[in-house]
Amino acid sequence: MAHKLVRTFTVTARELEMLDAIARYHGFSKSATITNLVKKEFWRVFPAGNASIRPDRGARVLEREHEG
Repeated sequence: MAHKLVRTFTVTARELEMLDAIARYHGFSKSATITNLVKKEFWRVFPAGNASIRPDRGARVLEREHEG
């Protein structure tokens, strides 16, 4: 199990309201919501991982053509 780190971030009142709404919708804490959104975006951008972060052993990796 990885050690949990406490971080801070800057957010506007409106963005915090948006985060609260998404967290309530999914039933997560704000911290868990941010973490899940970051993970989803990372794997969307890097479906096969990057130089330092590789998919878990046995993970299904779908290859796709580079959009650009």
